[in-house]
Amino acid sequence: MFTLSMLKRPGAAVAIVLSMATSSASGSETNPAPEVTDPHFELAPGYLKQEDLPDSLLLLGPPPATDSAAFARDEEARRATLPLRGTMRWDLARLDADLSFPKPAENFSCAMGMQIDQDKTPHTYRLMERVLTDAGLSTYGVKNKYNRTRPFVVEDEGTCWPDQEKLLRGDGSYPSGHTAAGWAWALVLAEINPRRANELLSRGISFGQSRVVCDAHWQSDVDAGRIMGAATVARLHADPSFIADKEAAREEVRKAQAAGETPKVDCAAEAASLAVK
Repeated sequence: MFTLSMLKRPGAAVAIVLSMATSSASGSETNPAPEVTDPHFELAPGYLKQEDLPDSLLLLGPPPATDSAAFARDEEARRATLPLRGTMRWDLARLDADLSFPKPAENFSCAMGMQIDQDKTPHTYRLMERVLTDAGLSTYGVKNKYNRTRPFVVEDEGTCWPDQEKLLRGDGSYPSGHTAAGWAWALVLAEINPRRANELLSRGISFGQSRVVCDAHWQSDVDAGRIMGAATVARLHADPSFIADKEAAREEVRKAQAAGETPKVDCAAEAASLAVK
């Protein structure tokens, strides 16, 4: 049994326990449906069957060796984020760590140019919930094989969410499931709302970088997570249910734009946080 940490609001935690079976004959991964251990948090069903998920064992190599130039880059990226601790950017990274809805929808609302919620944009909201499951599960073949130690453990430091550190210590760092979900969301939302594509893709990048800011992932974990997020979206384009939901979401976004809907979150504060270097 392995865990994909799904973070609720500050002070609360939930683990989505994933049973992963690896085929030794083909080298591919299979992903049964998640078993939710917290009765107050329901993980939405993904679009893809377990055998249709992108195979991270085929798409990714191993994480960087500790004596490699790639690991030196990981260390450099980690050190570069140390001055961000306690700043607005650190606070935003903490918000990005929360994968329980409605927080992810809120976190992408400024980039979307409108509020993403169950009332105004139910198709978009549900699409994000389901894509989270597919993108997150896509990372677990490699995550389980290498079980890479997270940077806060190696460096004996804290993260932006101390309550989750015990859980994260047992969950492989490479690749980043948070990043896979965030990049998948950015790509899908950019298709739904192309006039905001640059803003959405930029937010998807910063969402992944929040994991480095939090000291929860190495930079190479984030880079690999983006590969799996993109691979998931590519495969989703062959799924009829996803295509239908995406078109429904696109139509509701057009209507929301025509009605002049705007984000309800503090976009000025988010922009100020992202400007902190």
